[in-house]
Amino acid sequence: MIIAIDGPSGAGKSTVAKAVARTLGFSCLDTGAMYRAVAWQALEDGASLEDAEALGRIAREREIAFFHDPGDPMPKGVSIGGQDVSAAIRTAEIDRAVSPVSAVPAVREALVAQQRRIGRSGDYVVEGRDIGTTVFPEAPVKVFLTASAEERAHRRVRQNVDRSVGSIDYEEVLADIRRRDEVDSSRAASPLRPADDAVHLDSTGRYIEDVIDEICALAREKGAR
Repeated sequence: MIIAIDGPSGAGKSTVAKAVARTLGFSCLDTGAMYRAVAWQALEDGASLEDAEALGRIAREREIAFFHDPGDPMPKGVSIGGQDVSAAIRTAEIDRAVSPVSAVPAVREALVAQQRRIGRSGDYVVEGRDIGTTVFPEAPVKVFLTASAEERAHRRVRQNVDRSVGSIDYEEVLADIRRRDEVDSSRAASPLRPADDAVHLDSTGRYIEDVIDEICALAREKGAR
């Protein structure tokens, strides 16, 4: 079974997806980390973020892999070309770079193929921006998770403080979130939008545990144990 969770940056998709996966005994696929890895590699290689050909080549030729602790379905980290980039992709620089990279059709084509291969190997919670619309349109459970831009900015600042990575300036983070929303929603290739049959969940002002319980209930209605 595939549980697809889409939504804008900072909506809590990764946190919710991991908790849902642990509760149901599923594995978790962080598609955003894959696009971040390509963005990191492009900057590392000195490739222009406007060079669609170079970005597509990176996505096709550099293997992206998740690694796990023994017996744990949750990914411990991610690598590209054999290099661990788990921390390197969680910086403000990558926050700014990932939207233009993910808008490149050749990048999306290469990574969607990898995501489908991984997801079809078992029961997965898959989070991203086009999972229910493009990657797994046949998923029996589709959720569009959102929150106000202001709440998402506060969450991102707290997250950056906790991990000592990225900007902790609220106004800067809020501006970046709004910019990413505009880029992600207006791009030509798989724009951010809810699937027609997605359940909309707004997590603004809600306990995250309630959101997790609601998604798990949806999955159980579709046959998850």
